[in-house]
Amino acid sequence: MTGPNLSAWALDHQPLIRYLIGFLLLSDAYAYFTLGQKEDPEFTIKVMSLQAYWPGATAREVEQQVTDKLEQKLQETPGLDFIRSYSKPGEAVLILDLKESTSPKAVTDAWYQVRKKVADMRHELPEGVQGPFFDDEYDQYFGQF
Repeated sequence: MTGPNLSAWALDHQPLIRYLIGFLLLSDAYAYFTLGQKEDPEFTIKVMSLQAYWPGATAREVEQQVTDKLEQKLQETPGLDFIRSYSKPGEAVLILDLKESTSPKAVTDAWYQVRKKVADMRHELPEGVQGPFFDDEYDQYFGQF
């Protein structure tokens, strides 16, 4: 295979090759140092967990008198995709997921609505129930990973 010999051409034009290498190094360094960066990227976690404790209750009692009541009330939350719930002796855990299309501003409003709905129906829960306690600040843990 015969054709243009690129190596011979580069050796014949050394000043041009040095200029191109220097230009590329300087432009790469400039691009690297002016690259936009953020320490923590902005994103919104669309998940909230809710826990309630009822010491001494069986898993069935917790499910029927705490978990089911909370689930039914929270189904009305705007933008809610689904709810996962777990009941075990003395504890109810609900995990609420919002739809992927929910905007970051709407996420804050949805969690406010969840807190309001739970506060409104708090009197319907059996006596001795502790909580419910909310956790919607998962995005604060991103930097640790």
